[in-house]
Amino acid sequence: MSIPRISTLKTADLFRARIDELNLPLPFDDTMGAGPESMLSQPLNSTCGPIGNRWCILPMEGWDGTSDGRPTDLTRRRWKNFGLSGAKLIWGGEAVAVREDGRANPNQLMINAQTLPHLIELREILEATHRQHFGTTNDLLIGLQLTHSGRFARPSDKRRLLPQIAYRHPILDAKFGITQETPLLTDDDLKRLIDNFVNAAKLASAAGYRWVDIKHCHGYLGHELLSGFDRVGQFGGSFENRTRFLRDIAAGIRAEVPGLGIGVRLSVFDFVPFQPGPSHERTGVPAVSAPYDFAFGGDGTGQGIDFREPLLFLKLLMELGIDLVCTTCGSPYYNPHIQRPALFPPSDGYQPPEDPLVGVSRQIAATAELKRHFPDLIVVGSGYSYLQEWLPNVAQAAVAQGMTDMVGLGRMVLSYPELPADISAGRTMARKKICRTFSDCTTAPRNGIVSGCYPLDHFYKSLPQREQLLAIKHKSE
Repeated sequence: MSIPRISTLKTADLFRARIDELNLPLPFDDTMGAGPESMLSQPLNSTCGPIGNRWCILPMEGWDGTSDGRPTDLTRRRWKNFGLSGAKLIWGGEAVAVREDGRANPNQLMINAQTLPHLIELREILEATHRQHFGTTNDLLIGLQLTHSGRFARPSDKRRLLPQIAYRHPILDAKFGITQETPLLTDDDLKRLIDNFVNAAKLASAAGYRWVDIKHCHGYLGHELLSGFDRVGQFGGSFENRTRFLRDIAAGIRAEVPGLGIGVRLSVFDFVPFQPGPSHERTGVPAVSAPYDFAFGGDGTGQGIDFREPLLFLKLLMELGIDLVCTTCGSPYYNPHIQRPALFPPSDGYQPPEDPLVGVSRQIAATAELKRHFPDLIVVGSGYSYLQEWLPNVAQAAVAQGMTDMVGLGRMVLSYPELPADISAGRTMARKKICRTFSDCTTAPRNGIVSGCYPLDHFYKSLPQREQLLAIKHKSE
């Protein structure tokens, strides 16, 4: 399958022609606004606090903390760049584990009494940088993403999982070497973990964060519980039981830290796990054919969406007084092409089975459908980085048409942190900084190397880890 690179679609007409060829309902504005009157510069008010524009920085794990969960200079540099971006909503900064056994890697940040001063420092670095470049932080809303990695916990060895699972999954268990000897998390285990989340929220508030994200995405524990249709007990089976984890955490936070805001990043749909196909091209194929009964927001076929439960989930957020929701989908561990559209897969991935523009459009359309039903929620969309030069045009149109309230940036900020500020000021995008979705920021941590943009960020280009990464990529070709 021949897929044209976005960089070859050099005019709006060429980009639009490709969208039409694929029959995608992507919104697009030919002319970009600039300055305080532009659509992407308009403020919002959340129950968590004021937000000065429509740009959001999504959470990313750098694999670059210390073994005891504190940030390093690499972490501090990344957070400084978040402040430099000009975005007014910081969605959690990055995933911070509420306890050691829930870390996604042995260098993931943790939140506890020992790390608290360092989490304060990260916030202060971000705020000071933002204030220096944009004059005020009164409309800057910074949260902290709290997580337990569950099935994908890797707390002590960068190469070996120490999974904590909510139910038996025949495909993922086999894929990741999980056996019948691996115990299920009991209801009592989950109740203790709820206490850990509430205690972490108290610490986040003490560190000056205005809100916390209770992570429910990408196959981690919160997300896995939503698909525990066959799990028995208080946290499985019915929708009420599968959302008990969130409801009890929210209730605990309201009781213990009543002034702290809450948000949720949610995989609003999921697909069947994919794997490299038999051809030399290694194009991704579904691991099994339909039916597939383990997807929250799935229609049972493994590759379709059913919005009934995601809509119930958003209704629950409203009932819980939570108005911040960030939409994403799937998992980078087992179907990255829907979650993180890219033309160049990570070293352990597969070639995209569709034009990545299809994946971008799927996420934007799903976000729009949910926003249509819940206009009072503040919805942050994801999946925009693959749009590259045309990201601002699609982002502005999506916000103007009410398809999303805010545009979230992940990978793009690693290579081009100033993008929101440049677009807001009407400056031409710095073409040499635009993320081309080479996936090095994923290949690196998959192989125990710190994450960053090795192809485009001159700082990471100069690190000795770059040569190690290049050798790994060459070996996988």
